[in-house]
Amino acid sequence: MNKKTIRDIDVAGKRVLVRVDFNVPLDAEQHITDDTRIRAALPTIEYLLDHGAAVILMSHLGRPKGKAVETMRLTPVAQRLSELLHKPVQMAPDCIGPEVEALARNLQPGQVLLLENLRFHDEEEKNDPAFARQLASLGDIYVNDAFGTAHRAHASTEGVTHYLPGVAGFLMEKEINFLGGALENPRRPFAAIVGGAKVSDKIAVLERLISMVDMLLIGGGMANTFLKAEGYEIGDSLYEEGKVDVASELINKAHQRGLEFNGTLGVAEMPAFARGTDAIIEILAERTKAGATTIIGGGDSAAAVEQAGAADKMSHVSTGGGASLEFLEGRVLPGVAALQDK
Repeated sequence: MNKKTIRDIDVAGKRVLVRVDFNVPLDAEQHITDDTRIRAALPTIEYLLDHGAAVILMSHLGRPKGKAVETMRLTPVAQRLSELLHKPVQMAPDCIGPEVEALARNLQPGQVLLLENLRFHDEEEKNDPAFARQLASLGDIYVNDAFGTAHRAHASTEGVTHYLPGVAGFLMEKEINFLGGALENPRRPFAAIVGGAKVSDKIAVLERLISMVDMLLIGGGMANTFLKAEGYEIGDSLYEEGKVDVASELINKAHQRGLEFNGTLGVAEMPAFARGTDAIIEILAERTKAGATTIIGGGDSAAAVEQAGAADKMSHVSTGGGASLEFLEGRVLPGVAALQDK
């Protein structure tokens, strides 16, 4: 990766503003049902604390549409993070304003402050310069460790870098190295398993993968559109009628090529339909043990692997969701492009 990381800078005695992705699922009682994204940020947070920084964390949660929503507050995240770090995590009442500025100003090295949900302000998603400047005023250095939002040019991912020097955290570095390595210098044979409901969501990814993989496997609901394109009878199975010609073109371009897994082979969140996904996960775990490099990309795929208890049996489970798809498509991710070059 050609971007600076936290290893390249001196953080001792500095207030480090870190964009993390704590957009975690909560149940009706506000309990976190999957803390994967919180745990994924720990290496960066712990490194900064160990090297004498005061750490200010910022994230979004859900889609509050620019207003405060009680069920989307980050208080449960602060509690869980405190448990994982074995130290107090201060919870700010907002992400900007005089009270937040005072909390940030008084934060000491080794202490952690979590700002309230960024998307309680619609200026976040609008990448409003004044809002970005207010966020930047809280820290001395900016770190982006939220690969899952790197495809968005928001105030906390792109705008803030106009006012603070920005570098990558360890999770961001890991994501780019794994996904970038798979595309630029893949181990052979290189296989891709692509699933999900719609061909239209994956056209750009399929186009790119076809040109570089050794084997391309199509699953999930989108497979029906490909089967229809090849003249198979699919009964009442759902398919995209308007994309049959596109599927035909992709089939014509494809010779055997592909191991990037995106989309679930079956409705994985429903046990009765999860068998295809579970079987693929088992095979991938076995191949990883045998020495293959396996990368899981896409939110549903990552959730399915976590649900199967197989995350630690894969080489890398991306936290990216839409960001990993756009990266695979070859698009520039604004949150990455905004960071300082080495």
